[in-house]
Amino acid sequence: MPRILIIAGEASGDLHGASLAKALKTCDPTVEVAGIGGAAMKEAGVRLVEEFGGFDVIGAVGPLMILRVIRRFWAVRRLFKAEPWDAVVFIDHPGLNLRYAYFAKAAGLRVFYYIAPQIWAWRRGRIHWIKRRVDHVLVVLPFEKALYDRAKIPCTFVGHPLLDTVSPRHDRERLRQSFGLLSDGVVIALLPGSRKREVELLLPVLIEAAEKLAQRDPRAQFLLAQAPTINDHFIESLVQRAKVPIQIVKERTGDAMAAADLAWVASGTATLEAAVIGTPLILIYRTNAVTFWLACVLIRVQWIGLVNLVAGRTVVPELIQWDATGERLYEETRRLLEDRCAYDEMKCSLAKVRAALGQPGASRRAAEVVLASCRG
Repeated sequence: MPRILIIAGEASGDLHGASLAKALKTCDPTVEVAGIGGAAMKEAGVRLVEEFGGFDVIGAVGPLMILRVIRRFWAVRRLFKAEPWDAVVFIDHPGLNLRYAYFAKAAGLRVFYYIAPQIWAWRRGRIHWIKRRVDHVLVVLPFEKALYDRAKIPCTFVGHPLLDTVSPRHDRERLRQSFGLLSDGVVIALLPGSRKREVELLLPVLIEAAEKLAQRDPRAQFLLAQAPTINDHFIESLVQRAKVPIQIVKERTGDAMAAADLAWVASGTATLEAAVIGTPLILIYRTNAVTFWLACVLIRVQWIGLVNLVAGRTVVPELIQWDATGERLYEETRRLLEDRCAYDEMKCSLAKVRAALGQPGASRRAAEVVLASCRG
């Protein structure tokens, strides 16, 4: 009976951990899965040895916090030695998990990393840590495998988990009716991000562009997909300032994008979600000047958008920092909506990006790799 330990560091990792746990149990009903995670992993049948909130040490400062950090690391070390685990799977959250991986490897465990650190973007030196501490890397972006192959680190591209949760097929007219939208008016989906600060910076820009578009086309309609991490009062206080009606949508981000002709999306995984759905988009990103300067120094990629990174070329416009203005967003929107060839070309390119992400079943393929190693 394989005994697998899954360690997730935050909410998105908890969801991926839950999917992986279900896949492990489907592939081998005798498997025992324990872990550090949250509600999703618990609901998936994982025996939680600790809630991940108690182990998230990122941003810890001060002598008391340092002491807590040390205690947590020693607790994890004891966990690795407490039971005869066949493998430990770390999910995302490299700032924490790569350090825990050191203890797992020292304890003689098989170490897997699912949803690998983004070494292709920054801190490429981490690959040396990974080589010493991880036995097998399970990547979800197609271009990542070559990086690990060059470093001679065992690696499997399992496909992207989004393909298991986001459908590429939608009935647009039915969705528009469900939102109470006009069938013949252009629809724009606004996705300002999942963190309060980025919403604070980006949503006024999106609203400004919406107002400009509405002046030109009074039939334009706007859906704002509110992330569950954003407070209702906060988002409503920003939307109330708009001079154009904007409908706030909760827990239906995919439906909002599928109903739209075009999406304005904050940089992040949501850009890939739009690609899977097939909705043309414009990426927008803005942060404070100091953070942007540091990013320019540290990040070594030509694009910041995952869609463009997967494609290896510019598929969607990226309006970054000084270009992230209402006027520029409005101009790019007009260009795409008025140039049918450019619009259709982007849809075709997004379909190729979706194909490059692999086939549904990422969690199952990851589970098969882990279980095969345990049996070997």
